[in-house]
Amino acid sequence: MDTIASLFSFITTPVSWVIVQFHSVYGAIFGPDTGWAWGLSIVSLVILIRICLIPLFVKQIKATRAMQTLQPEMKKIQERYKNDKQRQSEEMMKLYKETGTNPLSSCLPILAQSPFFFALYHVLNSIANNDTIGVINESLLKSAQQAHIFGAPLAAKFTDSSADVAALDASLTTVRIVTAVMIVLMSASQFYTQRQLMTKNVDTTVKTPFMQQQKMLMYIFPVMFAIFGINFPVGVLVYWLTTNVWTMGQQMYVIRNNPTPGSKAQAAYLERLTKHVTNHGKTRSRGERAIVKAIVAKGRDRNDYERKFINGLSKAGLAAQTDGTVVKGEAAVATVAEDGTPTTAATPKRQQPKRQSKAQRHSGGPKQADEPTSLRKSDESDEPEDAKPGVAKKDASKPSSGGRSKAQSGQRKGGPQRPKSPSKK
Repeated sequence: MDTIASLFSFITTPVSWVIVQFHSVYGAIFGPDTGWAWGLSIVSLVILIRICLIPLFVKQIKATRAMQTLQPEMKKIQERYKNDKQRQSEEMMKLYKETGTNPLSSCLPILAQSPFFFALYHVLNSIANNDTIGVINESLLKSAQQAHIFGAPLAAKFTDSSADVAALDASLTTVRIVTAVMIVLMSASQFYTQRQLMTKNVDTTVKTPFMQQQKMLMYIFPVMFAIFGINFPVGVLVYWLTTNVWTMGQQMYVIRNNPTPGSKAQAAYLERLTKHVTNHGKTRSRGERAIVKAIVAKGRDRNDYERKFINGLSKAGLAAQTDGTVVKGEAAVATVAEDGTPTTAATPKRQQPKRQSKAQRHSGGPKQADEPTSLRKSDESDEPEDAKPGVAKKDASKPSSGGRSKAQSGQRKGGPQRPKSPSKK
């Protein structure tokens, strides 16, 4: 163990130094030999590491969403080259390169935490074996051995024997109860985090193998934590439980404020955003403007939740702009409509012209709005034909067929006749 610790001293020394610095702060408040001082030092180490890993977490979110978007294309490649695994791998790599995605990006936070987890494991094991490590000298070593969390020493494990636990001045029953509770909480928090991701923040309109893979991980990860957890010291269980709780809270924040398009979380978010915008008439943060801007830019590619959001703004007399802002309908200029075409929110509706009666078409005048139609028709019927303007008086001597005279063949109606050309013999 000493040989392994010496090989990885480049990471165990900084981790032990950070723990000692936090211990000096909490030791002044709770006492240097208490479990609160050492336990909170480990919790603070986790928080510091996770704050430094926030950029990787953001990259993980983007990579996961990009992989979800590529699932239909990946499925097509698998079906097209199902008999040629080498060509299938080449096309997959080509697709990743063209879209700028990396399947390993979703694992970056876990991979980045692994060295710190390994270093903390060796620090606590050294404390259990009464060995100094890093900047932890003999006085700090004795202080850490005396520290108990709910009666369980920091270096104790579920699989320790009664003699090992007695050497740390503790009871085997207490150690196993505390470690079992912490293992259950650690596995439950991991399960809830993965379930929250699958039930709320996954695009339900696309059924892909990626979703099946995530469902499997939802059950596999908690089991793995339970199996490996019985070999972890109490201090490592504190570390892992804290990082799981941090991940759960961080994911809840992301799901609430930046959900995946097409997910149930997006439907709830856009419903809240619609209520806020209709009440205040504007977006309140840069993140909201970015989401509105992305929805406007989609045009016809919007999903049902996004169309409902645009329609809700329109009913309230508001219009979403291409820069993500929201303005009143009268001031909207070049707003993007639901079908993706640019419109103006204040454009009046097009009115169909009113149909005119036969008498109005003959007279050329508009219909009198203040005269009832039935009376006007009756007056027109009682009026003599020669009194009607624009109607020629018919010659009674000429027979009419159906009220309309037929023009003779080769002659024009009501005008001078064209002279016949002489026939050619």
